[in-house]
Amino acid sequence: MATFVAMLRGINVGGRNRVAMPELRAVVESLGYGDVRTYVQSGNVVFSGSGRTTTVAGRLAAGLRDDLDVDAAVVVRTGRELADVRRANPFVADGFRPDDEPTAFHVTFLAGVPDHDRWAALAADAERFAPDVCRLVGSDVHLHVPGGRYSDTKLQNAYFEKKLGVTATTRNWKTVGVLAEMAGAEVEGG
Repeated sequence: MATFVAMLRGINVGGRNRVAMPELRAVVESLGYGDVRTYVQSGNVVFSGSGRTTTVAGRLAAGLRDDLDVDAAVVVRTGRELADVRRANPFVADGFRPDDEPTAFHVTFLAGVPDHDRWAALAADAERFAPDVCRLVGSDVHLHVPGGRYSDTKLQNAYFEKKLGVTATTRNWKTVGVLAEMAGAEVEGG
């Protein structure tokens, strides 16, 4: 039995794909998962169960479509993987302390590890968005957005999806920490 964290992309934004958190919890429970909890209205759900993260994501996306008529991308990590994300923040090596400035740091969770050549091309292209910086660690893109205004950066989900060809959803550093804690993961890093 594992603890999973599912992050839905594009719900409750601009009046479309409306999903109430009690409805989301009901969908997850109907799929046989237990200990279901949600965090804020942007589609973060923590639950226990078994299976591969990609399988769990597919089941949840299908459940949302079937039960709520909502088409939303879903990216899933285990609680352990979220703790690893916190520990692996590449900006710490540069002397940054993300926990001291959480609004300036974000993680874009990708549905899979991107192709090496596509990432290399993106990394070169992304240099034009300095001082905003992105770094890939496995299937997670760590972002440093000085000033903390994610809404102003060009390094957003649509950019990563277009350049890498994989589904992406982003959470701020505080949310990553809260979700890891909800998943019972040891939270450190930053």
